[in-house]
Amino acid sequence: MLRTPYARSGARGQVRIIGGSHRRRILRFPQAEGLRPTPDRVRETLFNWLGQDLTGLSCLDAFAGSGALGFEAASRGARRVVMLETGRAACEALRTNAAQLGIAAVEIDCVEAIGWLRQGTEKFDVIFLDPPFDAGLVPRALELAGARLNPGGRVYAEQAAPLQPGPLWNILRQGDAGRSYFALLERTPC
Repeated sequence: MLRTPYARSGARGQVRIIGGSHRRRILRFPQAEGLRPTPDRVRETLFNWLGQDLTGLSCLDAFAGSGALGFEAASRGARRVVMLETGRAACEALRTNAAQLGIAAVEIDCVEAIGWLRQGTEKFDVIFLDPPFDAGLVPRALELAGARLNPGGRVYAEQAAPLQPGPLWNILRQGDAGRSYFALLERTPC
């Protein structure tokens, strides 16, 4: 069977949290073009890179979609997780999942991520950039994300092509799964 970036483990329209206090809990999300949660094994790799315990960290899930990355961070103790999502149905599903899980650390904003990154000043310890698969938004989001990182902060980026972040970023770790390419980055010291 040919697997595409949309063919994920589990039932369509749901994904499970793989670690932390909400491990094995199911997140439900609407079917929408470009909305495809980061697969379990990629999330497992990412959180091995970040460390399993995110206690006290503030995180931004800039293109939340299913919320898999943001809820995973909250499950692992993040102090605050801001999720940004433009899709109305996906935004409502994020709110429903947050309420059902009883996660107070999650804040959901139904806004466009690029504009939000451009206009704000709030800083984060971890920023997740996983936009709609073939949208090509990672380079622009990465350009804006640097100003939103706390010292020592990290950015996780995932897209349909190998990442070429430019001279302002160091790739700490990288990998691929099917047609998805992902990396953990830090700002180059000034």
